[in-house]
Amino acid sequence: MTLDELREHTTVTVAEAGAVLGLSRNAAYAAVKAGEIPSLTFGRRVVVPVPALLRMLGADDDQHDQHRRIA
Repeated sequence: MTLDELREHTTVTVAEAGAVLGLSRNAAYAAVKAGEIPSLTFGRRVVVPVPALLRMLGADDDQHDQHRRIA
């Protein structure tokens, strides 16, 4: 999943977030449990908010827009 594709979503699964971060599914769930990856829980479903994931990657919209204006 590219950053542009990621920006099209509000949330992604833990496995998808792990893939973006280069982690296995199990490592991603362990990172969520440890609080290293921000997450939301709805009943039994756990998702990762895309804005928080982008901030972790240093690719949040504010920085993305600044790079566009500078370039």
